[in-house]
Amino acid sequence: MAAGRRKILVVVLLYLLALAAATVKAQAPPPAPPEIHITRAAGAITVDGDLSDPGWKGATKVDTWYETNPGDNLPPKVKSVGYLTYDDRFLYAAFEFSDPEPSRIRAPYGDRDNVPSYTDYGGIIVDTHNDGRTAWLLLANPRGIQYDAITDDGGNGEDNSPDLYWDAEGRITPEGWTLEIRVPFSTLRYSKVNPQVWRIMLYRNYPRAFRYQMFTSTLPRGGNCFICRTGPLTGLEGLPSGGALVVAPYVTVKEEGIPRGGLGTELVNKPARVDGGGDIKWTPNENTALDATINPDFSQVESDVAQIGVNERFALFFPEKRPFFLEGIELFSTPIQAVYTRSITSPRWGARATGKLGATGYTALVSEDRGRGSVILPGPNGSDLAEQDFKSFVAIGRLRHDLGKSRSFASFLVTDREVSGGGYNRVYGPDFQWRIGDHETITGQLLLSNTQAPNRPELSSQWTGQKFNSHAADIWYAHSSRRWDWFGEYRDFGSDFRADDGFVPQVGYRQSYGEAGYTFRPTGLLSRVRTFFIADYQAQQDGSLISRSISPGVGMDGRWSSFMRYRVAFDRVRSGSRTFPRRQFIYTIQLTPSRSIALVVLDGFFGEQVDFANSRLGTGGTVNLTSSIRPTDHLELRLNASRQWLNVDAPATAGKERLFTADVARLRATYTFTARAFARVIAQYVHTDRDPGLYTFAVDPQSGSWSGSFLLAYKLNWQSVVFLGYGDNRTLVDDNRYEKADRQFFLKLSYAFQR
Repeated sequence: MAAGRRKILVVVLLYLLALAAATVKAQAPPPAPPEIHITRAAGAITVDGDLSDPGWKGATKVDTWYETNPGDNLPPKVKSVGYLTYDDRFLYAAFEFSDPEPSRIRAPYGDRDNVPSYTDYGGIIVDTHNDGRTAWLLLANPRGIQYDAITDDGGNGEDNSPDLYWDAEGRITPEGWTLEIRVPFSTLRYSKVNPQVWRIMLYRNYPRAFRYQMFTSTLPRGGNCFICRTGPLTGLEGLPSGGALVVAPYVTVKEEGIPRGGLGTELVNKPARVDGGGDIKWTPNENTALDATINPDFSQVESDVAQIGVNERFALFFPEKRPFFLEGIELFSTPIQAVYTRSITSPRWGARATGKLGATGYTALVSEDRGRGSVILPGPNGSDLAEQDFKSFVAIGRLRHDLGKSRSFASFLVTDREVSGGGYNRVYGPDFQWRIGDHETITGQLLLSNTQAPNRPELSSQWTGQKFNSHAADIWYAHSSRRWDWFGEYRDFGSDFRADDGFVPQVGYRQSYGEAGYTFRPTGLLSRVRTFFIADYQAQQDGSLISRSISPGVGMDGRWSSFMRYRVAFDRVRSGSRTFPRRQFIYTIQLTPSRSIALVVLDGFFGEQVDFANSRLGTGGTVNLTSSIRPTDHLELRLNASRQWLNVDAPATAGKERLFTADVARLRATYTFTARAFARVIAQYVHTDRDPGLYTFAVDPQSGSWSGSFLLAYKLNWQSVVFLGYGDNRTLVDDNRYEKADRQFFLKLSYAFQR
């Protein structure tokens, strides 16, 4: 019966997609982005936010801008003027951003990349390969706080993890604010031709009653690309060739205190440990970057925000933050997440090559992993973790070939992990993206895996040295237009598929997903409203139902730069051998009320929920709160708080009782002195209360931890840093006391030598 329903849903989904595609009216192609021609600077330029330098005399002026949000390529409400020029070493950009009320400019100080959408900023989007696919976002706010990110039209979106060497300074004036940007050619990648032709787009973010976004190119609504709208940048002649070298050695000093005889006893300091290593980056030519690291320091200066793991079926995902893995990170992103570099938990060394040969981009990485982390053991209804108490050798490579002017590509991925003492996991296969005009996109991937599990039954009962092979496939279709959008996806993961270098917590299932939406744009309190309908069906390979969901909803943008999304989900969910009906109300509310109350985000659900640990139905909810309060432009107070609870039937009272309540609270206070120096204090609290009498197995009535840290930081650039820190961790014990678990003192010195 379940298999029949799944087939019906697939047929209905395909029919709706075909019907919708047949009814789409042909739309006129959008106008070509404007060409911008620049010339060499007439004199010297000092990057200080003052545009009176001789070098700006005669610079190319760009004064045609478009409001693309909330307006539809309309004349902007405020005036913006950009200037572009270059010399033998640098590309320069400058801006004069007029503002009728300069006192309302949102320009807080912050760490690098802390330039959120609810603040004023501007900058350039530059595509040095002139392919309209991938570009760098180089943005800054009026305080000179930098934001850089790689963005890719291939479906990977925007990733601000990688960093470049460049400079920016801003200045607030009685008329608005100004900005200067200087980008070394040595930090960019481009072909060896003369003259050069790049692509560029200038950008301004202006948050007031709404979030107003302005670009120097039009952005047609419903298009399936963003970087393709950058315009040609001509006039670049005699640019320097490759050969840049960056050597960034580091030294750390760590002192750790641990209990003398267990929790509650006196902390005793271990001898201070001095360690060192370094990263090396060499660009032998314009299209190649070679990276190496020796004994890398991959310690997290700021630990990951805690997530509630109670009643979760699958492993939790944490983003990558470590510098060595971030060169060409967009090449590691595929529909199936077969590459997750945080699976390389403790590298002894690493080497990597990234580049582009004509229309083909590539990256290859090798590393020796000392282990000490966890390995995901996936299944159809949940995943477990096993201790990675062994060394392994990791190799990952991907080739991506761009196909003509359609902005499509074909690609091939290979990953390999060879376990010391026996065992391996090898994954390989193609993926592609086919863009059909400006509104349709089809993306797909097929992977095969060959695995021999380690012979370590003491770590996991699944590791007995056995061999197995399997597959994973994903195909996705998307259409977008000014009013209508719809998506369809089909996934098929074999029961024995493994991706030990990736993040694949669920296998042994087939999934059909469909979503359709209609958007209209009112005026007044709301600027955009999208109604939508979602259908999702998951089943095991034998046809047994995992979950089914039908969900109508609505999303909207409004004043205070707000975003709201509400939907009702009618589900059937499997736990153990049983299937349960589930109805939930799911919500997201985000707004930026003012300069001082910079951000409020509330999301979660209410309604029925399955108790996956005990396979029964209950009622509960989740509330997640994120807020940013700025008493001054230098001080930010950021709160993250989550609460999750579940009530189940209690036979003793013939009513419902609380099974568990789980809380996470985290307060981060940051005082930023300048764009390069800040002090930060973090306090994080994690606590879970359980009723052991309601569980079918033994559990602790309480568990929890408390941690606090202090960090003083100075950053000359993203690799030349001084960090001085202290951390204190405590664990909840039986009598509701938090006993000291450990403490750490931490000093890191790193300097990047550049040639």
